[in-house]
Amino acid sequence: MGERWHVEVDRSVCIGSGMCAGTAPDAFRLDTARQSRPTPADRDAAADVLAAAENCPVEAIAITLRETGGTVFPPEEESGEARP
Repeated sequence: MGERWHVEVDRSVCIGSGMCAGTAPDAFRLDTARQSRPTPADRDAAADVLAAAENCPVEAIAITLRETGGTVFPPEEESGEARP
């Protein structure tokens, strides 16, 4: 079995651009407030989900390893601070 990820969207940062839903439509949905939600939050690792996180214009998407909590995105050296 491959890696399992936990995907979170920081709704205080999300601007509702829809880039994530356009890049990974099976992984993200915009709600009625036009903010992104992962669907589901726990999922198999997938290139389109990582691409959505990498292309988020405000870096509102965080991905961690489900088993260990290790960071997948954003890379710790780039962010300069830990994500909650």
